[in-house]
Amino acid sequence: MSDLKSSTASLPTADPQAALSVTETAQDVVDQVPQFVELLPEVLKPYWQFVQQYPAGEALAIMLVFWAGAYLIRRYVIRLIENLSKRTKSDLDDAIISEIRGPIFSSTLWFGVIVATQSAGFTDGAYRFITPIALSMILLALTRMALSVSGKLITTLSRDQVRFRKLDIRTEPLLIITSKIVLMLISAYMVLMVWGINPVGLLASAGIVGIAVGFAAKDTLANLFSGVFILADRPYKLGDFVILDSGERGQVTHIGIRSTRLLTRDDIEVTVPNGVIGNAKIVNESGGSHTAMRIRLDVQCAYDADLDEVERLLMELAENEPEINVHPTPRVRVRGFRDSGIDVQLMGWINEPADRGRITHIMFKKIHAAFREHELEIPFPKRDITIKHEES
Repeated sequence: MSDLKSSTASLPTADPQAALSVTETAQDVVDQVPQFVELLPEVLKPYWQFVQQYPAGEALAIMLVFWAGAYLIRRYVIRLIENLSKRTKSDLDDAIISEIRGPIFSSTLWFGVIVATQSAGFTDGAYRFITPIALSMILLALTRMALSVSGKLITTLSRDQVRFRKLDIRTEPLLIITSKIVLMLISAYMVLMVWGINPVGLLASAGIVGIAVGFAAKDTLANLFSGVFILADRPYKLGDFVILDSGERGQVTHIGIRSTRLLTRDDIEVTVPNGVIGNAKIVNESGGSHTAMRIRLDVQCAYDADLDEVERLLMELAENEPEINVHPTPRVRVRGFRDSGIDVQLMGWINEPADRGRITHIMFKKIHAAFREHELEIPFPKRDITIKHEES
Protein backbone atom coordinates (compact mmCIF):
# COMPACT_ATOMS: atom_id res chain seq x y z
CA MET A 1 0.00 0.00 0.00
CA SER A 2 2.74 2.45 0.94
CA ASP A 3 4.74 1.59 -2.19
CA LEU A 4 1.74 2.34 -4.37
CA LYS A 5 1.06 5.65 -2.70
CA SER A 6 4.69 6.74 -2.93
CA SER A 7 4.84 5.89 -6.62
CA THR A 8 1.61 7.66 -7.49
CA ALA A 9 2.48 10.72 -5.44
CA SER A 10 5.61 11.25 -7.50
CA LEU A 11 3.64 11.82 -10.70
CA PRO A 12 4.31 15.33 -12.10
CA THR A 13 1.60 17.98 -11.88
CA ALA A 14 1.54 21.46 -13.29
CA ASP A 15 0.00 23.05 -10.20
CA PRO A 16 -0.48 20.74 -7.19
CA GLN A 17 -2.25 23.42 -5.15
CA ALA A 18 -4.78 24.10 -7.95
CA ALA A 19 -5.36 20.39 -8.49
CA LEU A 20 -6.00 19.98 -4.78
CA SER A 21 -8.58 22.78 -4.75
CA VAL A 22 -10.38 21.28 -7.74
CA THR A 23 -11.12 18.00 -5.99
CA GLU A 24 -11.45 19.06 -2.37
CA THR A 25 -15.27 19.28 -2.60
CA ALA A 26 -15.47 15.79 -4.07
CA GLN A 27 -13.14 14.52 -1.37
CA ASP A 28 -15.38 15.99 1.33
CA VAL A 29 -18.23 13.95 -0.10
CA VAL A 30 -16.41 10.65 -0.31
CA ASP A 31 -14.92 11.05 3.16
CA GLN A 32 -18.36 10.03 4.39
CA VAL A 33 -18.12 6.74 2.47
CA PRO A 34 -16.98 3.89 4.78
CA GLN A 35 -14.09 1.65 3.84
CA PHE A 36 -15.16 -1.51 2.05
CA VAL A 37 -13.57 -3.69 4.73
CA GLU A 38 -15.88 -2.14 7.33
CA LEU A 39 -18.89 -3.46 5.41
CA LEU A 40 -17.71 -7.05 5.43
CA PRO A 41 -18.67 -9.65 8.04
CA GLU A 42 -16.04 -10.51 10.64
CA VAL A 43 -15.55 -13.94 9.08
CA LEU A 44 -14.41 -12.46 5.75
CA LYS A 45 -12.17 -9.70 7.08
CA PRO A 46 -9.02 -11.89 7.49
CA TYR A 47 -9.31 -13.02 3.88
CA TRP A 48 -9.83 -9.45 2.71
CA GLN A 49 -6.63 -8.37 4.46
CA PHE A 50 -4.80 -10.74 2.14
CA VAL A 51 -6.49 -9.12 -0.87
CA GLN A 52 -5.46 -5.67 0.38
CA GLN A 53 -1.84 -6.55 -0.20
CA TYR A 54 -2.56 -6.10 -3.93
CA PRO A 55 -4.30 -2.70 -4.43
CA ALA A 56 -5.17 -3.30 -8.08
CA GLY A 57 -6.72 -6.65 -7.24
CA GLU A 58 -8.59 -5.09 -4.33
CA ALA A 59 -10.06 -2.41 -6.58
CA LEU A 60 -11.04 -4.99 -9.19
CA ALA A 61 -12.68 -7.20 -6.55
CA ILE A 62 -14.72 -4.28 -5.20
CA MET A 63 -15.84 -3.37 -8.72
CA LEU A 64 -16.96 -6.94 -9.34
CA VAL A 65 -18.96 -6.91 -6.10
CA PHE A 66 -20.74 -3.68 -7.05
CA TRP A 67 -21.33 -4.93 -10.59
CA ALA A 68 -22.95 -8.06 -9.17
CA GLY A 69 -25.04 -5.94 -6.81
CA ALA A 70 -26.17 -3.67 -9.67
CA TYR A 71 -27.04 -6.73 -11.77
CA LEU A 72 -29.07 -8.30 -8.97
CA ILE A 73 -30.94 -5.05 -8.34
CA ARG A 74 -31.82 -4.69 -12.02
CA ARG A 75 -32.61 -8.36 -12.53
CA TYR A 76 -34.65 -9.11 -9.42
CA VAL A 77 -35.54 -6.00 -7.42
CA ILE A 78 -36.62 -3.89 -10.39
CA ARG A 79 -38.42 -6.85 -11.94
CA LEU A 80 -40.31 -7.44 -8.67
CA ILE A 81 -41.36 -3.81 -8.60
CA GLU A 82 -42.46 -4.07 -12.26
CA ASN A 83 -44.66 -7.06 -11.47
CA LEU A 84 -46.27 -5.16 -8.60
CA SER A 85 -46.83 -2.07 -10.76
CA LYS A 86 -48.66 -4.13 -13.40
CA ARG A 87 -51.46 -4.65 -10.91
CA THR A 88 -52.25 -0.93 -10.90
CA LYS A 89 -54.52 0.74 -13.45
CA SER A 90 -52.13 3.59 -14.19
CA ASP A 91 -49.33 3.31 -16.76
CA LEU A 92 -47.32 6.06 -15.07
CA ASP A 93 -45.59 3.74 -12.60
CA ASP A 94 -44.61 1.38 -15.43
CA ALA A 95 -43.08 4.26 -17.37
CA ILE A 96 -41.17 5.52 -14.32
CA ILE A 97 -39.75 2.08 -13.54
CA SER A 98 -38.63 1.73 -17.15
CA GLU A 99 -36.78 5.04 -16.92
CA ILE A 100 -35.00 4.39 -13.60
CA ARG A 101 -33.67 0.95 -14.54
CA GLY A 102 -30.61 2.20 -16.44
CA PRO A 103 -29.63 5.12 -14.16
CA ILE A 104 -29.78 2.94 -11.04
CA PHE A 105 -27.50 0.35 -12.65
CA SER A 106 -24.94 2.91 -13.85
CA SER A 107 -25.05 4.91 -10.58
CA THR A 108 -24.33 1.74 -8.59
CA LEU A 109 -21.36 0.95 -10.81
CA TRP A 110 -19.91 4.46 -10.52
CA PHE A 111 -20.42 4.41 -6.77
CA GLY A 112 -18.44 1.17 -6.77
CA VAL A 113 -15.64 3.02 -8.60
CA ILE A 114 -15.57 5.58 -5.78
CA VAL A 115 -15.46 2.92 -3.06
CA ALA A 116 -12.79 0.94 -4.94
CA THR A 117 -10.48 3.93 -5.42
CA GLN A 118 -10.85 5.02 -1.81
CA SER A 119 -10.40 1.58 -0.31
CA ALA A 120 -7.46 0.67 -2.55
CA GLY A 121 -5.71 4.00 -2.01
CA PHE A 122 -5.93 5.34 -5.58
CA THR A 123 -6.29 8.96 -4.40
CA ASP A 124 -2.98 10.61 -5.30
CA GLY A 125 -1.47 11.83 -8.53
CA ALA A 126 -3.55 11.31 -11.62
CA TYR A 127 -5.91 9.04 -9.67
CA ARG A 128 -7.30 12.01 -7.76
CA PHE A 129 -9.57 12.80 -10.72
CA ILE A 130 -11.34 9.43 -10.58
CA THR A 131 -13.64 10.44 -7.73
CA PRO A 132 -14.94 13.72 -9.27
CA ILE A 133 -15.40 11.97 -12.62
CA ALA A 134 -17.43 9.22 -10.97
CA LEU A 135 -19.54 11.72 -9.02
CA SER A 136 -20.17 13.68 -12.23
CA MET A 137 -21.32 10.53 -14.04
CA ILE A 138 -23.68 9.71 -11.17
CA LEU A 139 -25.15 13.22 -11.29
CA LEU A 140 -25.58 13.01 -15.09
CA ALA A 141 -27.34 9.65 -14.83
CA LEU A 142 -29.68 10.92 -12.12
CA THR A 143 -30.34 14.11 -14.10
CA ARG A 144 -31.28 12.12 -17.19
CA MET A 145 -33.64 10.03 -15.09
CA ALA A 146 -35.18 13.13 -13.46
CA LEU A 147 -35.72 14.85 -16.82
CA SER A 148 -37.55 11.88 -18.28
CA VAL A 149 -39.61 11.12 -15.17
CA SER A 150 -40.64 14.77 -14.69
CA GLY A 151 -41.87 15.00 -18.29
CA LYS A 152 -43.95 11.83 -18.00
CA LEU A 153 -45.31 12.90 -14.61
CA ILE A 154 -46.41 16.33 -15.82
CA THR A 155 -47.99 14.84 -18.96
CA THR A 156 -49.97 12.32 -16.92
CA LEU A 157 -51.15 14.88 -14.35
CA SER A 158 -52.15 17.52 -16.91
CA ARG A 159 -54.30 15.04 -18.83
CA ASP A 160 -56.09 13.75 -15.74
CA GLN A 161 -58.78 16.41 -15.48
CA VAL A 162 -60.72 14.45 -12.89
CA ARG A 163 -58.19 14.66 -10.06
CA PHE A 164 -55.94 17.48 -11.29
CA ARG A 165 -58.26 20.12 -12.70
CA LYS A 166 -55.86 22.99 -12.02
CA LEU A 167 -53.35 21.56 -14.50
CA ASP A 168 -54.40 22.45 -18.03
CA ILE A 169 -53.10 20.61 -21.08
CA ARG A 170 -52.27 24.03 -22.52
CA THR A 171 -49.67 24.56 -19.78
CA GLU A 172 -48.13 21.11 -20.25
CA PRO A 173 -45.28 22.22 -22.58
CA LEU A 174 -44.47 25.22 -20.36
CA LEU A 175 -44.31 23.06 -17.22
CA ILE A 176 -42.17 20.42 -18.93
CA ILE A 177 -39.69 22.94 -20.30
CA THR A 178 -39.53 24.84 -17.01
CA SER A 179 -38.90 21.66 -15.03
CA LYS A 180 -36.15 20.60 -17.43
CA ILE A 181 -34.43 23.98 -17.20
CA VAL A 182 -34.57 23.92 -13.39
CA LEU A 183 -33.25 20.36 -13.21
CA MET A 184 -30.42 21.09 -15.65
CA LEU A 185 -29.41 24.22 -13.72
CA ILE A 186 -29.35 22.29 -10.45
CA SER A 187 -27.36 19.49 -12.07
CA ALA A 188 -24.86 21.93 -13.60
CA TYR A 189 -24.42 23.66 -10.24
CA MET A 190 -23.76 20.37 -8.45
CA VAL A 191 -21.27 19.21 -11.12
CA LEU A 192 -19.37 22.49 -10.80
CA MET A 193 -19.32 22.12 -7.02
CA VAL A 194 -18.00 18.57 -7.35
CA TRP A 195 -15.06 19.93 -9.34
CA GLY A 196 -14.49 22.74 -6.87
CA ILE A 197 -15.56 25.49 -9.28
CA ASN A 198 -17.46 28.45 -7.84
CA PRO A 199 -20.46 29.20 -10.14
CA VAL A 200 -20.72 32.77 -8.80
CA GLY A 201 -17.45 33.72 -10.44
CA LEU A 202 -18.60 32.28 -13.76
CA LEU A 203 -21.85 34.24 -13.62
CA ALA A 204 -20.00 37.46 -12.88
CA SER A 205 -17.75 37.04 -15.91
CA ALA A 206 -20.54 35.95 -18.23
CA GLY A 207 -21.90 39.45 -18.88
CA ILE A 208 -19.57 40.44 -21.71
CA VAL A 209 -19.71 36.98 -23.23
CA GLY A 210 -23.52 37.10 -23.06
CA ILE A 211 -23.62 40.36 -25.02
CA ALA A 212 -21.40 38.93 -27.75
CA VAL A 213 -23.46 35.74 -27.95
CA GLY A 214 -26.67 37.78 -28.05
CA PHE A 215 -25.58 39.65 -31.17
CA ALA A 216 -24.34 36.48 -32.84
CA ALA A 217 -27.48 34.46 -32.12
CA LYS A 218 -30.20 37.12 -32.22
CA ASP A 219 -32.49 35.00 -34.42
CA THR A 220 -32.15 32.02 -32.10
CA LEU A 221 -32.81 34.20 -29.06
CA ALA A 222 -35.85 35.70 -30.79
CA ASN A 223 -37.23 32.19 -31.27
CA LEU A 224 -36.50 31.34 -27.64
CA PHE A 225 -38.27 34.41 -26.27
CA SER A 226 -41.18 33.92 -28.66
CA GLY A 227 -41.44 30.31 -27.49
CA VAL A 228 -41.68 31.44 -23.88
CA PHE A 229 -44.37 33.99 -24.78
CA ILE A 230 -46.33 31.39 -26.77
CA LEU A 231 -46.24 28.95 -23.87
CA ALA A 232 -47.31 31.69 -21.46
CA ASP A 233 -50.02 33.24 -23.69
CA ARG A 234 -51.28 29.84 -24.95
CA PRO A 235 -52.79 30.82 -28.32
CA TYR A 236 -52.95 27.10 -29.12
CA LYS A 237 -52.25 23.80 -27.39
CA LEU A 238 -51.18 20.31 -28.36
CA GLY A 239 -53.76 18.70 -30.62
CA ASP A 240 -55.26 21.97 -31.93
CA PHE A 241 -55.82 22.52 -35.65
CA VAL A 242 -54.35 25.83 -36.77
CA ILE A 243 -54.03 27.72 -40.05
CA LEU A 244 -50.91 29.79 -40.72
CA ASP A 245 -50.66 32.98 -42.74
CA SER A 246 -48.91 31.03 -45.48
CA GLY A 247 -51.94 28.73 -45.80
CA GLU A 248 -50.66 25.58 -44.10
CA ARG A 249 -53.26 23.83 -41.96
CA GLY A 250 -52.31 21.14 -39.51
CA GLN A 251 -52.47 19.71 -36.04
CA VAL A 252 -50.05 20.97 -33.41
CA THR A 253 -47.88 18.01 -32.40
CA HIS A 254 -45.04 19.74 -30.55
CA ILE A 255 -44.53 23.11 -28.86
CA GLY A 256 -40.90 23.75 -28.06
CA ILE A 257 -38.80 26.68 -26.98
CA ARG A 258 -37.42 27.21 -30.50
CA SER A 259 -40.15 25.99 -32.85
CA THR A 260 -43.64 24.58 -33.24
CA ARG A 261 -44.42 21.50 -35.33
CA LEU A 262 -47.58 20.92 -37.32
CA LEU A 263 -48.74 17.69 -38.92
CA THR A 264 -50.74 18.41 -42.07
CA ARG A 265 -53.54 16.26 -43.47
CA ASP A 266 -50.99 14.86 -45.93
CA ASP A 267 -48.94 13.52 -42.98
CA ILE A 268 -46.23 16.08 -43.67
CA GLU A 269 -44.57 17.68 -40.65
CA VAL A 270 -44.07 21.44 -40.89
CA THR A 271 -41.61 23.05 -38.45
CA VAL A 272 -42.25 26.76 -37.93
CA PRO A 273 -39.84 28.95 -35.89
CA ASN A 274 -41.57 30.53 -32.92
CA GLY A 275 -40.30 33.93 -34.02
CA VAL A 276 -42.42 33.62 -37.18
CA ILE A 277 -45.52 32.46 -35.31
CA GLY A 278 -45.12 35.16 -32.68
CA ASN A 279 -45.44 37.88 -35.35
CA ALA A 280 -48.12 36.23 -37.50
CA LYS A 281 -51.88 35.81 -37.40
CA ILE A 282 -52.80 32.26 -36.40
CA VAL A 283 -56.30 30.87 -36.91
CA ASN A 284 -57.02 28.25 -34.26
CA GLU A 285 -59.90 26.08 -35.42
CA SER A 286 -59.92 24.22 -32.09
CA GLY A 287 -59.95 27.34 -29.91
CA GLY A 288 -62.80 28.53 -27.76
CA SER A 289 -64.76 26.72 -25.10
CA HIS A 290 -65.17 23.58 -27.26
CA THR A 291 -63.63 21.92 -30.31
CA ALA A 292 -66.79 21.98 -32.46
CA MET A 293 -66.62 24.10 -35.61
CA ARG A 294 -69.02 25.14 -38.37
CA ILE A 295 -68.58 24.07 -41.98
CA ARG A 296 -69.99 26.00 -44.92
CA LEU A 297 -71.07 24.28 -48.14
CA ASP A 298 -71.51 26.61 -51.12
CA VAL A 299 -74.01 25.43 -53.74
CA GLN A 300 -75.57 27.08 -56.81
CA CYS A 301 -79.05 26.53 -58.14
CA ALA A 302 -80.65 27.72 -61.38
CA TYR A 303 -82.65 30.95 -61.53
CA ASP A 304 -85.86 29.06 -62.32
CA ALA A 305 -85.49 26.80 -59.24
CA ASP A 306 -87.88 27.03 -56.30
CA LEU A 307 -85.71 28.46 -53.47
CA ASP A 308 -88.07 27.16 -50.81
CA GLU A 309 -87.70 23.67 -52.18
CA VAL A 310 -83.90 24.04 -52.34
CA GLU A 311 -83.83 25.22 -48.70
CA ARG A 312 -86.08 22.39 -47.56
CA LEU A 313 -83.98 19.79 -49.39
CA LEU A 314 -80.67 21.05 -47.97
CA MET A 315 -82.07 21.22 -44.42
CA GLU A 316 -83.37 17.67 -44.75
CA LEU A 317 -79.93 16.44 -45.84
CA ALA A 318 -78.22 18.20 -42.92
CA GLU A 319 -80.71 16.98 -40.32
CA ASN A 320 -80.44 13.38 -41.53
CA GLU A 321 -76.64 13.37 -41.47
CA PRO A 322 -75.52 11.85 -38.10
CA GLU A 323 -72.13 13.60 -38.17
CA ILE A 324 -73.68 17.08 -38.28
CA ASN A 325 -74.76 18.29 -34.86
CA VAL A 326 -78.40 18.88 -34.02
CA HIS A 327 -77.44 21.81 -31.74
CA PRO A 328 -76.70 24.40 -32.97
CA THR A 329 -79.19 23.66 -35.72
CA PRO A 330 -78.08 23.70 -39.38
CA ARG A 331 -78.97 26.73 -41.49
CA VAL A 332 -79.48 27.53 -45.15
CA ARG A 333 -78.89 31.06 -46.47
CA VAL A 334 -79.19 32.62 -49.91
CA ARG A 335 -75.96 34.54 -50.48
CA GLY A 336 -76.43 36.34 -53.79
CA PHE A 337 -76.89 36.22 -57.53
CA ARG A 338 -74.18 35.17 -59.97
CA ASP A 339 -73.80 34.99 -63.71
CA SER A 340 -74.94 31.38 -63.94
CA GLY A 341 -77.18 30.92 -60.91
CA ILE A 342 -78.09 31.75 -57.31
CA ASP A 343 -75.58 31.17 -54.51
CA VAL A 344 -76.96 29.11 -51.60
CA GLN A 345 -74.97 28.15 -48.50
CA LEU A 346 -75.58 25.25 -46.12
CA MET A 347 -74.03 25.66 -42.65
CA GLY A 348 -73.71 22.97 -40.01
CA TRP A 349 -71.64 22.20 -36.92
CA ILE A 350 -69.29 19.24 -36.57
CA ASN A 351 -67.51 17.94 -33.45
CA GLU A 352 -63.88 17.88 -34.57
CA PRO A 353 -61.97 20.10 -37.03
CA ALA A 354 -60.10 17.01 -38.23
CA ASP A 355 -63.36 15.69 -39.77
CA ARG A 356 -64.05 18.78 -41.86
CA GLY A 357 -62.71 17.41 -45.15
CA ARG A 358 -64.37 14.01 -44.81
CA ILE A 359 -67.81 15.36 -43.81
CA THR A 360 -67.67 18.01 -46.55
CA HIS A 361 -66.98 15.24 -49.08
CA ILE A 362 -69.97 13.21 -47.83
CA MET A 363 -72.35 16.17 -47.91
CA PHE A 364 -71.40 17.33 -51.40
CA LYS A 365 -72.05 13.82 -52.73
CA LYS A 366 -75.46 13.74 -51.06
CA ILE A 367 -76.35 17.21 -52.35
CA HIS A 368 -75.44 16.23 -55.90
CA ALA A 369 -77.52 13.05 -55.71
CA ALA A 370 -80.49 14.89 -54.17
CA PHE A 371 -80.46 17.63 -56.82
CA ARG A 372 -80.46 15.02 -59.58
CA GLU A 373 -83.28 13.10 -57.93
CA HIS A 374 -85.46 16.23 -57.63
CA GLU A 375 -84.44 17.49 -61.08
CA LEU A 376 -82.84 20.61 -59.69
CA GLU A 377 -80.21 21.96 -62.04
CA ILE A 378 -76.76 22.87 -60.78
CA PRO A 379 -75.90 25.66 -63.21
CA PHE A 380 -72.68 26.01 -65.12
CA PRO A 381 -71.49 28.61 -67.65
CA LYS A 382 -73.31 28.36 -70.99
CA ARG A 383 -72.92 30.18 -74.26
CA ASP A 384 -75.58 30.61 -76.94
CA ILE A 385 -74.23 30.84 -80.48
CA THR A 386 -76.44 32.31 -83.22
CA ILE A 387 -75.48 31.71 -86.84
CA LYS A 388 -76.99 34.00 -89.45
CA HIS A 389 -77.21 33.08 -93.11
CA GLU A 390 -77.31 35.91 -95.57
CA GLU A 391 -79.08 35.31 -98.87
CA SER A 392 -77.11 36.32 -101.90
